[in-house]
Amino acid sequence: MEYGIISIIIPLLTIALAIITKDVIVSLMGGIFAGLLVLHGYDPLQAFKGLFDGIITQIGEGWIAKTLLFTLFVGAIIRLLSLSGAVESFVAYIDKKAARIDSPLGAQMLAYLIGVVIFIESSITSLVAGTVAKPLCDRNDVSRAKLAYICDSTSAPICSLIPLNAWGALLLGLILSAVEANVISGDPVKLLIASIPYNFYALFTLLLVLIVIWRKWEIGPMRHAALNTTSMTSTPQTTPKENMHTPALLPMLLPIVVMVLAVPIGLYLTGDGDIFKGSGSTSVYYATIVTLFVMYGYYLATGRLTHKRFFDGLFGGMGEMIPIAAILLFAIFIGKIIGDLGTAKYLAHLLTGNISPVLMPMLIFLVAAITAFSTGTSWGTFSIMIPIALALAASMGLDIPLVIAAVISGGIFGDHASPISDTTIISSMAAGCDHVEHVRTQLPYALIGGALAALAFLVAGYLKV
Repeated sequence: MEYGIISIIIPLLTIALAIITKDVIVSLMGGIFAGLLVLHGYDPLQAFKGLFDGIITQIGEGWIAKTLLFTLFVGAIIRLLSLSGAVESFVAYIDKKAARIDSPLGAQMLAYLIGVVIFIESSITSLVAGTVAKPLCDRNDVSRAKLAYICDSTSAPICSLIPLNAWGALLLGLILSAVEANVISGDPVKLLIASIPYNFYALFTLLLVLIVIWRKWEIGPMRHAALNTTSMTSTPQTTPKENMHTPALLPMLLPIVVMVLAVPIGLYLTGDGDIFKGSGSTSVYYATIVTLFVMYGYYLATGRLTHKRFFDGLFGGMGEMIPIAAILLFAIFIGKIIGDLGTAKYLAHLLTGNISPVLMPMLIFLVAAITAFSTGTSWGTFSIMIPIALALAASMGLDIPLVIAAVISGGIFGDHASPISDTTIISSMAAGCDHVEHVRTQLPYALIGGALAALAFLVAGYLKV
């Protein structure tokens, strides 16, 4: 059955609900219910039943269950790293070595390098980078606004470029959903990896931060912030020297290394010796399980955690990720609804001959950016936009990795520039910077990165179509 313009109204309604409510789960559920209402002949009882029966059906599929559990296990790993004192030990180790880089350049590079090394979770990246580098930045007259910009600009971009984390779980699940629904073809892990070189906003932002640090390039409001370091009042916070954790790298790095190595091993085993034929959802699922076993043995052997504390952290961390797992589940569900409505086919029919396919990667980037800026969430943007973008890409013959990257880049750009983004707020707090000042001083750099990314997607669209 053809649904015409109604098939476009449903995803637009979902985006509108996300902007109005600022609640991704509510907006996704609203979009799913509206879609089911159309599919069931506008019978509200059937739509209601379809919504909650559909949730059980989704969870019943093996690959979805594995992806959801992977998301929960990543939350457990993050929680255990904090509970064991591994993060604090890492901070203390870096602080101990900080005397060797006691200069304005060294202080900023320290924040940058920590942001690049800690890619397990964007909030942890910002918090650790800000906590470690703030005393050194204060000693060397580096403004808190500059530090907040560095923390914010290395958190989400690096997490999206090295997706062995909850970011990877969400993105892999969304891509896998499109593959399982026969919207697109290919291996989800390969497609996600292939999209990394096209993640232009993340790449340009990381490069731009380096230029800002090395060339002392301060533009717009950042120029004035740089002159006000001595007048800033900082909120008293616990510094690395005040905590009682022994400086050490292994408690933090061991779980990360194990998880990184376990993924290709899992791909090799599930692919019967061919890493490129392995199962992505199975590999990342078992990678997190192996990592948790290693953390259990190591943390108990070294006295960092007891058996009870470990499992308290395990279940506590899993509980903290339930909202993310719910977002992923509903995002997969709405992707199926959009497919059943034929949204992408209808959009492709409308756009063919009216908008050049060359422009589509750039337009997808811009729509994702506007959505993320309005909602303050890149993850919510991914959940709404990736199912639509992939279906549209399949209908119009667009390059799939390029389209995936356009959504990711747009989501990060909008989130980076948004004053209501959680990473923007956390970066302000970690650096001890006024939030409004951080937003004002960071925005010119974000806009430069966004403009370069839009241009790059235009060029890539020309070359790939």
